Amino acid sequence: MAKILFVVTGADHWTLADGTKHPTGFWAEEAVTPYETLTAAGHEVVVATPGGVVPSVDRGSLAPEFNGGQEGADRVAAALDAFEELRRRPVALEDVDLDAYDAVFYPGGHGPMEDLAVNEASGRLLTAALASGKPLGVVCHGPAALLAATGPDGMNAFAGYRLTGFTNTEETQAGLAEKAKWLLQDRLVAAGAEFQEGEPWAPFIITDRNLITGQNPASSAPLAAELVNRLG
Repeated sequence: MAKILFVVTGADHWTLADGTKHPTGFWAEEAVTPYETLTAAGHEVVVATPGGVVPSVDRGSLAPEFNGGQEGADRVAAALDAFEELRRRPVALEDVDLDAYDAVFYPGGHGPMEDLAVNEASGRLLTAALASGKPLGVVCHGPAALLAATGPDGMNAFAGYRLTGFTNTEETQAGLAEKAKWLLQDRLVAAGAEFQEGEPWAPFIITDRNLITGQNPASSAPLAAELVNRLG
């Protein structure tokens, strides 16, 4: 049995360009689908957040229109109930010892754009995880956290890595691109990453060495399956 660290945003809003606080948090499917997949394979999951705060779920992620209808929404809500116990007792990200874990996973939601993108503890953890060779999975807006990771040379630790994340096209189609202070794809490219994108909203993952990234919520299932494969 492996032990996997889920690093989840502690933000409950995303500050837009005009200063408006857009309610958000973590995206339900991107947390519960990997949680179900990993625990079904016999692995243990531990949740960590900045400061050990209880993470907020983005209420929009529970809506039928984002889950393929009411049946899908009901399934995600039920899965979130199973995830609830872990969500209510997170460890503080600042206290995490990477040696205690076999893999690291970052779900998305717009929350990481608010806190993890500038969180030094998260940045140090990501840099260490990348260097360790342990499987590192990051999905959708979760790659915003990669922006805080600095390598020994002072450059972004993920510069030169092939990866993906929520695209400019998807942010535009979601209606938030024009309201954002910055777009994830643009920032990752500026940091030196080799950003790749698939069809909007379709499952798409990229693997490069021990890094596994997924483009959007639909990518959480194949990403989780790849994590299970890597853990053996």
